[in-house]
Amino acid sequence: MNDLNAWGQRRAFLKAMAAVTGSLPLWAQAQSTWPTKPVNLIVPFPAGGGTDAFARPMSAQFAKLTGKQLIIDNRGGAGGTLGAGIAAKAAPDGYNLFMGAVHHTIAPSMYPRLDYDLERDLVPLIQVASVPQVLVVNPKKVQAADFKAFLDLVKKNPGRLNYGSAGGGTSHHLAGELFKLQTQTFITHIPYRGAGPALQDLIAGNVDMMFDGLGSSAAHIKGGRIKALMVSGAKRSPAFPDVPCSAELGLPDYTVSTWYGVWAPKSTPADAQAKAIEELRRSCQTDEAKAVWSNQGAEFPNLTGGQFDAFIKKELIKWAQVVKASGAKLD
Repeated sequence: MNDLNAWGQRRAFLKAMAAVTGSLPLWAQAQSTWPTKPVNLIVPFPAGGGTDAFARPMSAQFAKLTGKQLIIDNRGGAGGTLGAGIAAKAAPDGYNLFMGAVHHTIAPSMYPRLDYDLERDLVPLIQVASVPQVLVVNPKKVQAADFKAFLDLVKKNPGRLNYGSAGGGTSHHLAGELFKLQTQTFITHIPYRGAGPALQDLIAGNVDMMFDGLGSSAAHIKGGRIKALMVSGAKRSPAFPDVPCSAELGLPDYTVSTWYGVWAPKSTPADAQAKAIEELRRSCQTDEAKAVWSNQGAEFPNLTGGQFDAFIKKELIKWAQVVKASGAKLD
């Protein structure tokens, strides 16, 4: 009889649990299962640029931790806005993500018409990396021993030197425009379809200089293929302690960082958003990822959800002011 009573109580408990589980929203029931298949990560720049420098290590760690691939889908063009438009229209099923950058907070002020709205069509998930901009030159084309010698050269030769960028309206472009404003110099802008192609042309000597994210330039600086003259901000980079920062070179207001973050298409289920944040955060905090970030002079800001959204809003205002003051236009 006792056995029968115990069995009856167990059946009642199981029924109650089934009723509770059945009353939960589907997203809550599936919360622990995402991802169940490969996740597509749209990267809106060609392979080899700064975005790739963080997307690919993050992807490798994601696969290691979850057992599912984070597939890098490079969609370069139009200063990163082509890929952003594709991401904004992607299925909001939790298996399409977008890795954008500071460039996407500049684009609304530069492009008269975009086929997406960053704040309306995409949901910010997590900021995964932030690196200072670095002024790099081809040492064979720009023979300046240091920043002072470089600045003298630029001032004596207005318009003769040029700088490559990842495209019109990117941080590489606006960093150059801000530099010209604050130093009262003129350097010709040469836009490319991504930081990777611009960097390769800098190394080849087809352009003189570049205002690049330290992440994509780091290996080439260490290899002597390009020379770093200045990092942006109030402090030197631990990865390159011999390179002076803009504040100590008389440009205290020249602060430009290249940051990268992940968004999801609007209407992506809340559970998938939460799990994506969790897994991407873990992927950026492994020992392997930390070593990559450190080697590239990068920090992991770990801004998520509303914090990342508030940061984006500030960046939109900041870059709109720079665009207006510099009169920057698409080339």
